[in-house]
Amino acid sequence: MSKAPRLPKSIATVCLSGTLPDKLEAAAAAGFGGVEIFENDLLTFNGTPAEVRRMCEDLGLAITIFQPFRDFEAMPEPFRARNMDRAERKFDTMQALGTDLVLVCSSVHAAALDDAARAAADLREMAERAAQRGLRVCYEALAWGRHVNRWRQAWDIVRRADHPALGLCLDSFHTLSVGDDLAGLATAVPTDRLFFLQLADAPKLSMDVLSWSRHHRLFPGQGELPVASFLSAVLDAGFRGALSLEIFNDEFRAAPARRIARDGLRSLVWLEEQVGTAPLPALPKLSGIEFVEFALDHGAREELGRFLGTLGFRHAGAHRSKDVELWRNGGANLVLNAEPDSAASERFEQLGPSVCAMALRVDDPERLVARAEALLYPVWRERVGEGERHIPAVRAPDGTLVYLVEGPAVGAAPIWEDDFVLVSPAEQGGLLGVDHAAQAVVPGMLDSFVLFYRALFGLEPDAPWELPDPYGLVRSRAFTGGDGTVRLPLNVSESGRTGTGRFVSALSGAGVHHIAFASADAAAAAEAAAAEGAPLLDIPENYYEDLGARFGLEDAELAALAQRHLLYDRDPDGGSFRHLYTHAFRDRFFLEIAERGGGYAGFGAANAPVRMAAQRRQG
Repeated sequence: MSKAPRLPKSIATVCLSGTLPDKLEAAAAAGFGGVEIFENDLLTFNGTPAEVRRMCEDLGLAITIFQPFRDFEAMPEPFRARNMDRAERKFDTMQALGTDLVLVCSSVHAAALDDAARAAADLREMAERAAQRGLRVCYEALAWGRHVNRWRQAWDIVRRADHPALGLCLDSFHTLSVGDDLAGLATAVPTDRLFFLQLADAPKLSMDVLSWSRHHRLFPGQGELPVASFLSAVLDAGFRGALSLEIFNDEFRAAPARRIARDGLRSLVWLEEQVGTAPLPALPKLSGIEFVEFALDHGAREELGRFLGTLGFRHAGAHRSKDVELWRNGGANLVLNAEPDSAASERFEQLGPSVCAMALRVDDPERLVARAEALLYPVWRERVGEGERHIPAVRAPDGTLVYLVEGPAVGAAPIWEDDFVLVSPAEQGGLLGVDHAAQAVVPGMLDSFVLFYRALFGLEPDAPWELPDPYGLVRSRAFTGGDGTVRLPLNVSESGRTGTGRFVSALSGAGVHHIAFASADAAAAAEAAAAEGAPLLDIPENYYEDLGARFGLEDAELAALAQRHLLYDRDPDGGSFRHLYTHAFRDRFFLEIAERGGGYAGFGAANAPVRMAAQRRQG
């Protein structure tokens, strides 16, 4: 790993929504020290470049580069002469802006010549003109450049031009999207010729690279490209300039600029940790979900208690100083919070009966709080009564609280004995704990959640799924950690008619909408729930006929599954998954009981369309 000092951070204005002043204000508020001025943002600004310079100075922002300058090199006449005149005009703009660096992208023009010597001569002349004004030029290989689309080609042209005012710009997306790498960079390119660095991540998509670049880039840590390895190679080559983000993303440009800018800075803080330049407090060691908390009023709490009772949950205790109840089934803990003037009551006023918090077991809550603060995530500290346990929390991007509970030391009392007057033993019931908690996410917020769980908690993303709801598509991506003890699927849908979309749009908010409890025997749990009158989701007979064909299950086993409302899945290694669902509580959230066998690690995604169709019929 590279051991360079912490580097300045910059963001391109194209990453953010709003007018140019909006973008600059958001970048400064997030904590960036510099901005790339994207030419289109300047062209649409009703003011002079000098005014932009003053705004940046007032906000404490350096203008790190002016970009892009397109289709310049290796053009035939009369284009070449026009390009030189165009360059002079842009030099005027740069001087008014107060930046000394312009980015030249490799040409995509149909008339561009495939002539590296001619490209070098053109760039040398541009650099000489720039140098006469105290300015510099950096050249970048676009992934879709007509003749130059690899950094080694761009460097060959810069090397041939051999001018001190001409250097190389490296871009992680343009390199990694075409399957290239930076092997040989440190020996091939002198440090003083590495003028600028742009960073972007992206999901792995099968599409043309131009569309991929223009619509689907992400901040580092939100996608699937090896951006950390890319940055390590750049730092090993001696680069010590700004880490700058250039992200083209339709959702980012429609989202609040401050939120996106904060995510951008977080991504760079996380990325510096990955390459060893700026360590953060260590990642937590996770060991499960301790509890899920519901925001309720008294009527909803009584109703939810009856609902939970059909699944074997029992009232297990009352909080010592707050209007909060503990309900338990074995190792599964649920907190029903009707305390006025609390974070839960605020959530209830906004969303009605809903999940307002969950708690993760971690090895050191205060260390994780310090990590959250370093990553600019807000920390919540609830008021506590005398003798009660202090449990810090961080806010997820949708406002849900994630409490940080330290696993009990050997011989120490668990949190429940400190904060609650218990009325029943913890071991009552047969559930093992919370298997997973799925969240419905507002469109445009998924990438913020990805960064939250990955950067703060070290959870790793599974491959994304697309799940067909009867009324649209649901995209799902699960995050796991703690050797499988923490599983958090995220679901998002552009359609307001899907189950996920209805939860988000029609019901005034997003958050946890599905809680699965682990069981050692799903069949026994199903029988017990049915005996208590639990509202179990009916599964059509056609599902079981197909199940037998897919997995070769015997008729008797299929009949037993159908009788108990159980769905079934099996992975290629022979791991099995038996699970059942309840109806939704007030159309807000639903519950699941799940049995994993043979190391099964998934979520029964193949059964999701059947479940969603059944829920639609039930609703």
